[in-house]
Amino acid sequence: MAKKIIILGSGESGVGAALLAKQKGFDVFVSDSSSLKEPYKKELDEAGIQWEEGGHSMDVILAADEVVKSPGIPEKVPVMKAIREKGISVISEIELAYRYKGDSKIVAITGSNGKTTTTTLIHHICITGGLDAALVGNVGFSFARQVAQSPKPYYIVEVSSFQLDDIKTFKPEIAVLTNITEDHLDRYDYKFENYIASKFRIIMNQDEHDYFIYSEDDEVTTQYLEKFKNHSNPLPISMRKETNGAFIKDGDMYVRTGEDFITMSVEDFFQKGKHNQYNTMAACLAAEKLDIRKDRIKEAVQTFQSLEHRMEPVITVRGVEFINDSKSTNVNSVWYALESMVKPTVLILGGVDKGNDYSILKDLVKQNVRAIVCMGTDNSKIYEGFADAGVPIVDTASAQEAVRASFELAQKGDVVLLSPACASFDLFKNYEDRGTQFKQAVRDL
Repeated sequence: MAKKIIILGSGESGVGAALLAKQKGFDVFVSDSSSLKEPYKKELDEAGIQWEEGGHSMDVILAADEVVKSPGIPEKVPVMKAIREKGISVISEIELAYRYKGDSKIVAITGSNGKTTTTTLIHHICITGGLDAALVGNVGFSFARQVAQSPKPYYIVEVSSFQLDDIKTFKPEIAVLTNITEDHLDRYDYKFENYIASKFRIIMNQDEHDYFIYSEDDEVTTQYLEKFKNHSNPLPISMRKETNGAFIKDGDMYVRTGEDFITMSVEDFFQKGKHNQYNTMAACLAAEKLDIRKDRIKEAVQTFQSLEHRMEPVITVRGVEFINDSKSTNVNSVWYALESMVKPTVLILGGVDKGNDYSILKDLVKQNVRAIVCMGTDNSKIYEGFADAGVPIVDTASAQEAVRASFELAQKGDVVLLSPACASFDLFKNYEDRGTQFKQAVRDL
Protein backbone atom coordinates (compact mmCIF):
# COMPACT_ATOMS: atom_id res chain seq x y z
CA MET A 1 0.00 0.00 0.00
CA ALA A 2 1.29 3.46 -0.94
CA LYS A 3 2.60 5.66 1.83
CA LYS A 4 0.12 8.46 2.59
CA ILE A 5 1.46 12.01 2.40
CA ILE A 6 -0.61 15.03 3.39
CA ILE A 7 0.37 18.42 1.99
CA LEU A 8 -0.71 21.29 4.23
CA GLY A 9 -1.03 24.51 2.24
CA SER A 10 -1.63 24.95 -1.48
CA GLY A 11 0.70 27.71 -2.61
CA GLU A 12 3.65 27.16 -4.96
CA SER A 13 5.49 25.24 -2.24
CA GLY A 14 2.58 22.93 -1.41
CA VAL A 15 1.54 22.24 -4.99
CA GLY A 16 5.16 21.57 -5.99
CA ALA A 17 5.47 19.09 -3.12
CA ALA A 18 2.19 17.41 -4.11
CA LEU A 19 3.28 16.97 -7.74
CA LEU A 20 6.63 15.47 -6.71
CA ALA A 21 5.08 13.14 -4.10
CA LYS A 22 2.50 11.92 -6.62
CA GLN A 23 5.22 11.32 -9.21
CA LYS A 24 7.13 9.21 -6.68
CA GLY A 25 4.12 6.95 -6.11
CA PHE A 26 2.72 8.29 -2.83
CA ASP A 27 -0.96 8.56 -1.91
CA VAL A 28 -1.25 12.39 -1.83
CA PHE A 29 -3.90 14.69 -0.36
CA VAL A 30 -3.70 18.50 -0.27
CA SER A 31 -5.51 20.39 2.49
CA ASP A 32 -5.79 24.17 2.85
CA SER A 33 -7.73 26.18 5.42
CA SER A 34 -8.25 28.97 2.88
CA SER A 35 -9.01 28.79 -0.86
CA LEU A 36 -6.87 27.35 -3.66
CA LYS A 37 -5.97 29.49 -6.66
CA GLU A 38 -7.60 28.28 -9.90
CA PRO A 39 -4.34 27.43 -11.76
CA TYR A 40 -3.26 25.25 -8.80
CA LYS A 41 -6.66 23.49 -8.68
CA LYS A 42 -6.30 22.70 -12.39
CA GLU A 43 -2.78 21.33 -11.90
CA LEU A 44 -3.81 19.11 -9.01
CA ASP A 45 -6.86 17.84 -10.88
CA GLU A 46 -4.81 17.03 -13.97
CA ALA A 47 -2.31 15.13 -11.83
CA GLY A 48 -5.12 13.15 -10.17
CA ILE A 49 -4.38 14.62 -6.72
CA GLN A 50 -7.26 15.02 -4.26
CA TRP A 51 -7.55 18.36 -2.45
CA GLU A 52 -9.78 20.33 -0.12
CA GLU A 53 -10.10 24.04 0.68
CA GLY A 54 -11.71 26.12 3.40
CA GLY A 55 -10.87 23.69 6.22
CA HIS A 56 -9.13 20.47 7.22
CA SER A 57 -10.51 16.91 7.31
CA MET A 58 -8.77 15.91 10.52
CA ASP A 59 -9.51 12.18 10.21
CA VAL A 60 -7.77 12.10 6.82
CA ILE A 61 -4.85 14.27 7.98
CA LEU A 62 -4.21 12.30 11.16
CA ALA A 63 -4.03 9.07 9.14
CA ALA A 64 -0.95 10.39 7.30
CA ASP A 65 2.43 8.65 7.31
CA GLU A 66 4.08 12.04 6.78
CA VAL A 67 3.00 15.67 6.49
CA VAL A 68 4.64 18.27 4.25
CA LYS A 69 3.97 21.64 5.87
CA SER A 70 4.01 24.82 3.82
CA PRO A 71 6.31 27.47 5.33
CA GLY A 72 3.53 29.99 5.99
CA ILE A 73 1.73 27.73 8.50
CA PRO A 74 2.64 28.46 12.13
CA GLU A 75 3.00 25.69 14.72
CA LYS A 76 0.32 27.18 16.97
CA VAL A 77 -2.64 26.47 14.65
CA PRO A 78 -4.91 23.61 15.83
CA VAL A 79 -4.16 21.31 12.88
CA MET A 80 -0.41 21.42 13.61
CA LYS A 81 -0.93 20.85 17.33
CA ALA A 82 -3.00 17.75 16.52
CA ILE A 83 -0.38 16.44 14.07
CA ARG A 84 2.42 16.95 16.62
CA GLU A 85 0.40 15.28 19.39
CA LYS A 86 -0.12 12.23 17.15
CA GLY A 87 3.65 12.09 16.53
CA ILE A 88 3.38 12.19 12.73
CA SER A 89 6.59 13.10 10.89
CA VAL A 90 6.49 16.70 9.57
CA ILE A 91 8.85 17.91 6.86
CA SER A 92 9.17 20.97 4.64
CA GLU A 93 8.94 20.98 0.86
CA ILE A 94 12.71 21.52 0.51
CA GLU A 95 13.30 18.34 2.55
CA LEU A 96 11.01 16.36 0.24
CA ALA A 97 12.76 17.78 -2.84
CA TYR A 98 16.18 17.00 -1.38
CA ARG A 99 15.31 13.30 -1.11
CA TYR A 100 14.79 13.08 -4.87
CA LYS A 101 17.37 15.52 -6.24
CA GLY A 102 19.76 12.71 -7.25
CA ASP A 103 23.39 13.66 -7.80
CA SER A 104 22.62 17.35 -8.26
CA LYS A 105 24.56 19.94 -6.29
CA ILE A 106 22.82 22.48 -4.06
CA VAL A 107 23.78 26.02 -3.15
CA ALA A 108 21.36 27.16 -0.40
CA ILE A 109 21.08 30.76 0.72
CA THR A 110 19.39 32.09 3.86
CA GLY A 111 19.62 35.24 5.97
CA SER A 112 17.46 38.10 7.19
CA ASN A 113 18.52 40.49 4.41
CA GLY A 114 20.07 40.13 1.00
CA LYS A 115 19.17 36.49 0.40
CA THR A 116 17.07 37.05 -2.73
CA THR A 117 19.70 39.30 -4.31
CA THR A 118 22.49 36.86 -3.41
CA THR A 119 20.49 33.87 -4.69
CA THR A 120 19.66 35.47 -8.03
CA LEU A 121 23.23 36.75 -8.45
CA ILE A 122 24.66 33.25 -7.84
CA HIS A 123 22.19 31.90 -10.40
CA HIS A 124 23.16 34.63 -12.89
CA ILE A 125 26.86 33.77 -12.43
CA CYS A 126 26.09 30.06 -12.94
CA ILE A 127 24.21 30.72 -16.19
CA THR A 128 26.92 33.12 -17.40
CA GLY A 129 29.50 30.48 -16.48
CA GLY A 130 27.74 27.79 -18.51
CA LEU A 131 26.22 25.72 -15.67
CA ASP A 132 22.73 24.27 -16.11
CA ALA A 133 21.28 25.64 -12.87
CA ALA A 134 17.72 26.24 -11.63
CA LEU A 135 16.71 29.18 -9.45
CA VAL A 136 14.25 27.76 -6.89
CA GLY A 137 12.79 28.14 -3.40
CA ASN A 138 11.47 31.52 -2.36
CA VAL A 139 12.26 32.83 -5.85
CA GLY A 140 11.16 31.13 -9.03
CA PHE A 141 9.50 27.73 -8.83
CA SER A 142 9.42 25.62 -5.69
CA PHE A 143 12.37 23.25 -5.33
CA ALA A 144 10.03 20.23 -5.41
CA ARG A 145 8.30 21.32 -8.63
CA GLN A 146 11.66 21.79 -10.35
CA VAL A 147 12.84 18.32 -9.26
CA ALA A 148 9.55 16.79 -10.50
CA GLN A 149 9.21 18.60 -13.82
CA SER A 150 12.66 19.70 -14.94
CA PRO A 151 15.56 18.23 -12.93
CA LYS A 152 18.87 20.09 -13.14
CA PRO A 153 22.46 19.29 -12.15
CA TYR A 154 22.57 22.45 -9.99
CA TYR A 155 19.93 24.02 -7.76
CA ILE A 156 20.36 27.53 -6.37
CA VAL A 157 17.85 27.55 -3.51
CA GLU A 158 16.67 30.51 -1.45
CA VAL A 159 15.47 29.11 1.89
CA SER A 160 13.65 30.80 4.74
CA SER A 161 13.92 30.00 8.43
CA PHE A 162 10.42 28.49 8.22
CA GLN A 163 11.58 26.01 5.57
CA LEU A 164 14.68 25.14 7.60
CA ASP A 165 12.58 24.45 10.70
CA ASP A 166 11.27 21.23 9.15
CA ILE A 167 14.34 19.73 7.48
CA LYS A 168 15.80 16.40 8.52
CA THR A 169 18.48 15.45 5.96
CA PHE A 170 18.63 18.54 3.68
CA LYS A 171 22.32 19.25 3.06
CA PRO A 172 23.66 21.85 0.64
CA GLU A 173 27.19 21.49 -0.74
CA ILE A 174 27.48 25.27 -0.33
CA ALA A 175 25.50 27.12 2.37
CA VAL A 176 25.33 30.91 2.48
CA LEU A 177 24.15 32.84 5.56
CA THR A 178 24.02 36.53 4.61
CA ASN A 179 23.31 37.94 8.09
CA ILE A 180 20.93 37.58 11.04
CA THR A 181 18.77 40.43 12.33
CA GLU A 182 15.53 40.39 14.28
CA ASP A 183 12.74 39.23 12.00
CA HIS A 184 9.65 36.98 12.19
CA LEU A 185 9.89 36.97 15.99
CA ASP A 186 6.13 36.39 16.13
CA ARG A 187 6.83 32.85 14.84
CA TYR A 188 9.64 32.20 17.35
CA ASP A 189 7.93 33.01 20.67
CA TYR A 190 9.49 36.49 20.44
CA LYS A 191 12.88 34.92 21.28
CA PHE A 192 15.71 36.05 19.02
CA GLU A 193 17.76 32.96 19.97
CA ASN A 194 15.09 30.67 18.49
CA TYR A 195 15.23 32.52 15.18
CA ILE A 196 19.07 32.42 15.19
CA ALA A 197 19.06 28.66 15.80
CA SER A 198 16.63 28.26 12.91
CA LYS A 199 18.95 30.09 10.49
CA PHE A 200 21.96 27.98 11.50
CA ARG A 201 20.04 24.81 10.60
CA ILE A 202 21.25 25.44 7.04
CA ILE A 203 24.61 23.87 8.04
CA MET A 204 23.16 21.23 10.38
CA ASN A 205 23.92 18.27 8.09
CA GLN A 206 27.01 19.57 6.32
CA ASP A 207 30.30 17.64 6.47
CA GLU A 208 33.97 18.17 5.65
CA HIS A 209 33.28 18.16 1.89
CA ASP A 210 30.90 21.16 2.15
CA TYR A 211 31.34 24.93 2.48
CA PHE A 212 29.77 27.56 4.72
CA ILE A 213 29.89 31.19 3.55
CA TYR A 214 29.02 33.79 6.18
CA SER A 215 29.71 37.44 7.08
CA GLU A 216 32.47 37.85 9.62
CA ASP A 217 31.27 41.45 10.06
CA ASP A 218 27.83 40.33 11.25
CA GLU A 219 28.06 40.29 15.04
CA VAL A 220 25.13 37.92 15.61
CA THR A 221 26.54 35.33 13.20
CA THR A 222 30.03 35.42 14.70
CA GLN A 223 28.68 35.39 18.26
CA TYR A 224 26.77 32.13 17.63
CA LEU A 225 29.24 30.51 15.23
CA GLU A 226 31.00 28.45 17.90
CA LYS A 227 27.70 27.14 19.23
CA PHE A 228 26.44 25.92 15.85
CA LYS A 229 29.58 25.26 13.82
CA ASN A 230 30.07 21.81 12.38
CA HIS A 231 32.54 19.98 10.14
CA SER A 232 32.08 22.04 6.98
CA ASN A 233 34.72 24.43 5.64
CA PRO A 234 34.16 28.02 6.78
CA LEU A 235 34.50 30.78 4.16
CA PRO A 236 34.08 34.20 5.80
CA ILE A 237 33.46 37.48 3.97
CA SER A 238 34.49 40.85 5.39
CA MET A 239 35.00 44.54 4.69
CA ARG A 240 37.05 44.98 7.86
CA LYS A 241 39.90 42.53 7.44
CA GLU A 242 41.56 40.11 5.04
CA THR A 243 40.05 36.61 5.26
CA ASN A 244 40.53 33.21 3.71
CA GLY A 245 37.30 33.75 1.82
CA ALA A 246 36.38 37.12 0.31
CA PHE A 247 37.17 40.65 1.47
CA ILE A 248 37.13 44.24 0.27
CA LYS A 249 40.22 46.39 0.70
CA ASP A 250 40.87 49.87 -0.71
CA GLY A 251 37.88 49.62 -3.05
CA ASP A 252 38.80 46.21 -4.47
CA MET A 253 37.16 42.84 -3.84
CA TYR A 254 39.40 39.82 -3.37
CA VAL A 255 38.08 36.26 -3.49
CA ARG A 256 40.80 34.08 -2.04
CA THR A 257 40.24 30.48 -1.01
CA GLY A 258 43.74 29.14 -1.68
CA GLU A 259 46.87 30.34 -3.49
CA ASP A 260 44.91 31.80 -6.40
CA PHE A 261 42.45 34.70 -6.14
CA ILE A 262 39.93 36.77 -8.08
CA THR A 263 40.11 40.54 -7.81
CA MET A 264 37.92 43.34 -9.18
CA SER A 265 37.01 46.91 -8.28
CA VAL A 266 33.74 47.48 -6.45
CA GLU A 267 33.17 50.31 -8.97
CA ASP A 268 32.57 47.55 -11.55
CA PHE A 269 29.72 45.98 -9.57
CA PHE A 270 26.39 46.56 -11.30
CA GLN A 271 24.69 46.50 -7.88
CA LYS A 272 25.53 49.59 -5.83
CA GLY A 273 25.51 50.13 -2.05
CA LYS A 274 27.49 48.58 0.78
CA HIS A 275 24.94 45.81 1.38
CA ASN A 276 25.29 44.69 -2.23
CA GLN A 277 29.05 44.45 -1.80
CA TYR A 278 28.44 41.80 0.87
CA ASN A 279 25.96 40.01 -1.40
CA THR A 280 28.45 40.10 -4.27
CA MET A 281 31.31 38.72 -2.16
CA ALA A 282 29.13 35.82 -1.01
CA ALA A 283 27.98 35.08 -4.56
CA CYS A 284 31.51 35.19 -6.01
CA LEU A 285 32.77 32.84 -3.29
CA ALA A 286 30.01 30.36 -4.05
CA ALA A 287 30.77 30.61 -7.78
CA GLU A 288 34.46 30.04 -7.17
CA LYS A 289 33.64 26.85 -5.26
CA LEU A 290 31.54 25.71 -8.23
CA ASP A 291 34.71 26.06 -10.37
CA ILE A 292 33.27 28.77 -12.59
CA ARG A 293 35.93 30.60 -14.57
CA LYS A 294 37.16 33.92 -13.16
CA ASP A 295 36.39 35.93 -16.30
CA ARG A 296 32.81 34.57 -16.29
CA ILE A 297 32.34 35.53 -12.63
CA LYS A 298 33.54 39.09 -13.34
CA GLU A 299 31.34 39.39 -16.42
CA ALA A 300 28.28 38.20 -14.47
CA VAL A 301 28.85 40.67 -11.60
CA GLN A 302 29.11 43.52 -14.12
CA THR A 303 25.92 42.56 -15.98
CA PHE A 304 23.58 41.61 -13.11
CA GLN A 305 20.35 43.62 -13.21
CA SER A 306 18.49 44.71 -10.10
CA LEU A 307 15.45 42.70 -8.98
CA GLU A 308 11.85 43.72 -9.24
CA HIS A 309 10.58 45.09 -5.88
CA ARG A 310 14.14 45.33 -4.46
CA MET A 311 15.54 48.88 -4.77
CA GLU A 312 13.91 49.00 -8.20
CA PRO A 313 13.94 52.42 -9.89
CA VAL A 314 10.43 53.22 -11.18
CA ILE A 315 10.44 56.63 -12.93
CA THR A 316 11.29 60.24 -12.15
CA VAL A 317 8.27 62.56 -12.11
CA ARG A 318 8.97 66.32 -12.26
CA GLY A 319 12.36 65.88 -10.62
CA VAL A 320 11.17 63.40 -7.95
CA GLU A 321 12.65 59.90 -8.24
CA PHE A 322 10.50 56.93 -7.15
CA ILE A 323 12.09 53.67 -5.90
CA ASN A 324 10.18 50.43 -5.24
CA ASP A 325 11.68 48.42 -2.37
CA SER A 326 8.47 46.57 -1.51
CA LYS A 327 10.41 43.38 -0.73
CA SER A 328 11.83 45.19 2.30
CA THR A 329 9.71 43.53 4.99
CA ASN A 330 11.90 44.13 8.06
CA VAL A 331 13.60 47.09 9.72
CA ASN A 332 17.12 46.11 8.73
CA SER A 333 16.19 46.03 5.06
CA VAL A 334 14.98 49.61 5.41
CA TRP A 335 18.23 50.57 7.15
CA TYR A 336 20.23 49.26 4.17
CA ALA A 337 17.95 51.08 1.75
CA LEU A 338 18.17 54.41 3.61
CA GLU A 339 21.92 54.02 4.06
CA SER A 340 22.35 53.91 0.28
CA MET A 341 20.25 57.07 -0.33
CA VAL A 342 22.27 60.15 -1.31
CA LYS A 343 19.30 62.51 -1.80
CA PRO A 344 16.64 63.76 0.67
CA THR A 345 14.03 61.00 0.96
CA VAL A 346 10.31 60.69 1.58
CA LEU A 347 9.95 57.25 3.17
CA ILE A 348 6.81 55.11 2.82
CA LEU A 349 6.52 52.67 5.75
CA GLY A 350 3.89 50.35 7.16
CA GLY A 351 1.86 47.16 6.91
CA VAL A 352 1.56 44.20 9.26
CA ASP A 353 4.07 44.80 12.05
CA LYS A 354 6.21 41.79 13.02
CA GLY A 355 7.46 43.08 16.37
CA ASN A 356 9.52 45.87 14.77
CA ASP A 357 11.98 48.02 16.71
CA TYR A 358 12.36 51.23 14.70
CA SER A 359 15.11 52.72 16.88
CA ILE A 360 17.94 51.66 14.54
CA LEU A 361 16.42 53.82 11.79
CA LYS A 362 16.16 56.99 13.87
CA ASP A 363 19.60 58.47 13.08
CA LEU A 364 19.21 57.88 9.34
CA VAL A 365 15.69 59.33 9.44
CA LYS A 366 16.94 62.47 11.23
CA GLN A 367 19.78 62.88 8.74
CA ASN A 368 18.09 62.24 5.44
CA VAL A 369 14.31 61.75 5.61
CA ARG A 370 12.07 64.68 4.74
CA ALA A 371 8.81 62.96 5.76
CA ILE A 372 7.35 59.56 6.60
CA VAL A 373 4.20 58.37 4.85
CA CYS A 374 2.43 55.48 6.59
CA MET A 375 0.66 52.87 4.48
CA GLY A 376 -1.13 50.37 6.70
CA THR A 377 -4.26 49.75 8.71
CA ASP A 378 -2.50 50.33 12.06
CA ASN A 379 0.40 52.80 12.06
CA SER A 380 0.61 53.45 15.81
CA LYS A 381 4.07 51.81 16.21
CA ILE A 382 5.52 54.00 13.45
CA TYR A 383 4.19 57.12 15.18
CA GLU A 384 5.65 55.94 18.50
CA GLY A 385 8.98 55.00 16.92
CA PHE A 386 9.56 58.36 15.24
CA ALA A 387 7.70 60.74 17.57
CA ASP A 388 10.91 62.61 18.42
CA ALA A 389 12.64 62.32 15.01
CA GLY A 390 11.49 65.78 13.95
CA VAL A 391 9.88 64.74 10.65
CA PRO A 392 6.24 65.00 9.59
CA ILE A 393 4.29 61.70 9.57
CA VAL A 394 1.09 61.24 7.58
CA ASP A 395 -1.43 58.38 7.30
CA THR A 396 -2.63 56.80 4.06
CA ALA A 397 -4.66 53.67 3.39
CA SER A 398 -3.71 52.64 -0.16
CA ALA A 399 -0.79 52.69 -2.59
CA GLN A 400 -2.48 55.49 -4.55
CA GLU A 401 -2.93 57.68 -1.45
CA ALA A 402 0.64 56.99 -0.31
CA VAL A 403 2.11 57.95 -3.69
CA ARG A 404 0.07 61.16 -3.94
CA ALA A 405 0.93 62.20 -0.36
CA SER A 406 4.63 61.45 -0.93
CA PHE A 407 4.71 63.42 -4.17
CA GLU A 408 3.17 66.44 -2.42
CA LEU A 409 5.70 66.23 0.45
CA ALA A 410 8.71 65.76 -1.85
CA GLN A 411 10.74 68.54 -3.45
CA LYS A 412 12.49 68.54 -6.81
CA GLY A 413 15.66 66.41 -6.49
CA ASP A 414 14.17 64.20 -3.72
CA VAL A 415 13.58 60.44 -3.71
CA VAL A 416 10.32 58.74 -2.72
CA LEU A 417 11.28 55.34 -1.31
CA LEU A 418 8.74 52.57 -0.68
CA SER A 419 10.58 50.43 1.90
CA PRO A 420 7.81 49.29 4.24
CA ALA A 421 9.63 47.28 7.00
CA CYS A 422 6.41 45.26 7.37
CA ALA A 423 4.49 42.40 5.82
CA SER A 424 1.88 43.42 3.26
CA PHE A 425 -1.15 41.30 4.15
CA ASP A 426 -3.33 44.08 5.61
CA LEU A 427 -3.87 45.93 2.31
CA PHE A 428 -2.30 43.69 -0.34
CA LYS A 429 -2.02 40.05 -1.41
CA ASN A 430 1.77 40.02 -0.95
CA TYR A 431 4.82 42.27 -1.34
CA GLU A 432 4.73 41.84 -5.16
CA ASP A 433 1.14 43.12 -5.28
CA ARG A 434 2.15 46.06 -3.03
CA GLY A 435 5.09 46.92 -5.30
CA THR A 436 3.05 46.57 -8.48
CA GLN A 437 0.28 48.83 -7.14
CA PHE A 438 2.91 51.36 -6.02
CA LYS A 439 4.48 51.43 -9.51
CA GLN A 440 1.11 51.82 -11.19
CA ALA A 441 0.19 54.68 -8.84
CA VAL A 442 3.48 56.43 -9.66
CA ARG A 443 2.84 56.10 -13.40
CA ASP A 444 -0.68 57.50 -12.85
CA LEU A 445 0.64 60.73 -11.32
